[in-house]
Amino acid sequence: VQLQASGGGLVQPGGSLRLSCAASLSAGNMGWYRAPPGKQRELVAIITTGGNTNYADSVKGRFTIFRDNAKNTVYLQMNSLKPEDTAVYFCTGQVALRVYWGQGTQVTVSS
Repeated sequence: VQLQASGGGLVQPGGSLRLSCAASLSAGNMGWYRAPPGKQRELVAIITTGGNTNYADSVKGRFTIFRDNAKNTVYLQMNSLKPEDTAVYFCTGQVALRVYWGQGTQVTVSS
């Protein structure tokens, strides 16, 4: 199973970005994690096949995870971005009880 993430980049504080991640197969739970500079990887958001979601407290109200099951794609809409959101963002997809990881996309929030 391959996951291809895209949509990262440089954005000013308060700005928005949308990340996308396309899976090569239909996946169950899908999610986004991030690795801030010098810190451990952390959960950002997850979404089940049925659309139930869970978010890290730090992004609640600013980020929205959603998916298009017909396209095997998960998205992360990020609004009101802060410098502390700077990180490499990774998508995940669960297939047959195994979790697969995408390659990561850099998000930098800076003026």
